[in-house]
Amino acid sequence: MHDDTIDPHGRTRWTRRLLARGVALLAATLLISALAGSSSGARAADAVPPPPLGVVADEVRALSQRLENTRGELAVARAQVDRANAVMRYSGLYQVPADLAAAIYDIALSEGVDTDVAFRLVKIESNFKRAALSSKGAIGYTQIQVPTARFYEPGLNENQLYDRDVNLRLGFRFLRDLTRRYNGDLEMALVAYNRGPGRVEEILLQGGDPSNGYAEAVLKGTRHESGVAN
Repeated sequence: MHDDTIDPHGRTRWTRRLLARGVALLAATLLISALAGSSSGARAADAVPPPPLGVVADEVRALSQRLENTRGELAVARAQVDRANAVMRYSGLYQVPADLAAAIYDIALSEGVDTDVAFRLVKIESNFKRAALSSKGAIGYTQIQVPTARFYEPGLNENQLYDRDVNLRLGFRFLRDLTRRYNGDLEMALVAYNRGPGRVEEILLQGGDPSNGYAEAVLKGTRHESGVAN
């Protein structure tokens, strides 16, 4: 049996239950909508818009520049380590002070002379003696003569050739220029260094061979030695 009791608003019990269910359904619908809206808002807040392309390009360029700077610093550090190792090796090999080995190494490189050849030349010419003086007036580490030195530095006096760096620089420059004169023929350049380019030219014009063993002595043990593959 149905309960047809009517309330003060004129609604039966069945009608009241139907209204209650409707209100509950509406409340659940509103709650779900509110939660969905809140979630969407959270997602919208979390979604950061991408930066403009110009900003990205600037950041990439800045990063690339930092990378290049780091590479440059590493290259400099590597070169410094290589130099230090080479100087120590030459110093030990020829039993000379490190400062002299460093000067020969650095000046040879700056003048475009192979460092092995530079050390051998100084060894053969003066045995690494700053004050070495030959009977022909050749002075110092590289046994360079005053007229030759003055070709490069007019007004230079004899005493200046006893200065380590001046002597090395002018001696190595002379060898470099002779090597160019003979189209890269280092052996002929060394012969001319020892005998004088004038004398070498004279012998060559007469059809002779100016070689006297000096080049072989200097190049011994280097990659330029005859029979050594480069």
